[in-house]
Amino acid sequence: MITPTGFREYDARWKYPEEINLPGITALGLGLGTQMIARGIDPVIAVANDYRDYSLSIKNALMLGLMQAGITVKDIGPALSPMAYFAQFHLDVPAVAMVTASHNPNGWTGVKMGFERPLTHGPDEMDELRAIVLEGRGQTRPGGAYEFVDGVREAYLDDLVGDFKMTRKLKVVCATGNGTAAAFAPDLFRRLGVEVVPSHNALDYTFPHYNPNPEAMEMLHDMSASVKASGADFALGFDGDGDRCGVVDDEGEEIFADKVGVIMARDFAKIYPGSTFVADVKSTGLFASDPELLAHGAKADYWKTGHSHMKRRVKELGALAGFEKSGHYFLAEPVGRGYDCGMRVAVEICKLMDRNPDKSMSDLRRALPVTYATPTMSPYCADTEKYQVLERLVAKLVAQHAQGLPLAGRKITQVVTVNGARVILDNGSWGLVRASSNTPNLVVVCESSESEAEMRAIFADIDAVIRTEPLVGEYDQSI
Repeated sequence: MITPTGFREYDARWKYPEEINLPGITALGLGLGTQMIARGIDPVIAVANDYRDYSLSIKNALMLGLMQAGITVKDIGPALSPMAYFAQFHLDVPAVAMVTASHNPNGWTGVKMGFERPLTHGPDEMDELRAIVLEGRGQTRPGGAYEFVDGVREAYLDDLVGDFKMTRKLKVVCATGNGTAAAFAPDLFRRLGVEVVPSHNALDYTFPHYNPNPEAMEMLHDMSASVKASGADFALGFDGDGDRCGVVDDEGEEIFADKVGVIMARDFAKIYPGSTFVADVKSTGLFASDPELLAHGAKADYWKTGHSHMKRRVKELGALAGFEKSGHYFLAEPVGRGYDCGMRVAVEICKLMDRNPDKSMSDLRRALPVTYATPTMSPYCADTEKYQVLERLVAKLVAQHAQGLPLAGRKITQVVTVNGARVILDNGSWGLVRASSNTPNLVVVCESSESEAEMRAIFADIDAVIRTEPLVGEYDQSI
């Protein structure tokens, strides 16, 4: 049993066992192995799983299918997604399959996969895989094998830290929401010489406090409370599979990941002038307008949201880094390897603080031009309907621009349609609506360069257009 909607733009996700069962997962493994062979890829793959209680069963069923396809499986055990990506380099294997539902709540499972490091499957590869699996075109071949590879966790942590040690004292709240990152992040900070304030660092796949997702206000508020209670320098929080990082400063202010991206880009631009930074369409307009970045010759490129889209774009442009509002950061050579790794971001933020010994995180936040942004808000829209609904919404917003009609009382200067519709106003403020690639939702983000009132007005006008579509339901969180 395999529900077709589980094949998404850049990975696979299903509710388990309602939408996929173990034989379905084995068919997925057989299809993935068949896809490798068809593309002429060396038949070796690194496989890992997150800590959810059903992930091991899923991984075993997936590996069975891969071996049936004639693939040699190198099982690195429980891992973070970026540790699985690291294993491709460390073990020198071409392919990876990571069993995780990422930040989705319990009851979800899925696979993040890739054949060309540091990239993961994008829409073309996912469409091809979907056709192989659903049309039953998976082919069994002899030669499949299994090997458990120990020691990758240690190599991953060694690679992250290198010979770096903090020269300033730092006290950091390490928030893992009882997810898989709990087995990595506290150790990582200690190796850096950082004092750790633990926050939900016991592994517990029931997620008793909240679902680990550093884009959710629930987790950010909890991190903020921990900072205030402990007097920490800042808090770093990680999602369920460790490829995202969220930040709260020393004053307990939640800094959305795109603003953290601007802080990091400013620091990188001094060291590597003339760098290109890719930002996703949900991110702040500051990447293109920040005077400090412009002074160091930094170039901004706004691109499609999604870890596979962003990794590919960073590689294509030879960018130094990519930043996504959701907390995925793609740090390329010479800083990282181009894949999204919440732990690498944590290390680089600690290094940034070390390079600015007289500055607090709130100082760095306050140094940015002030803008007023909403969190990421997701109204319900069924997977089978969301893309058609979005198409109609984009057409309505493009028509509004063409007719010279205002939004939030301002002239619309441009509607960027590379990924949904980002409606840009004459003062650089903007509002976005797009379809979520992971869940049955649309995604809405708004930012004003002027005031909170304008940000609310932008949201009200974008939402009014969204409400013309009866298939769109309630928001998960709102302003």
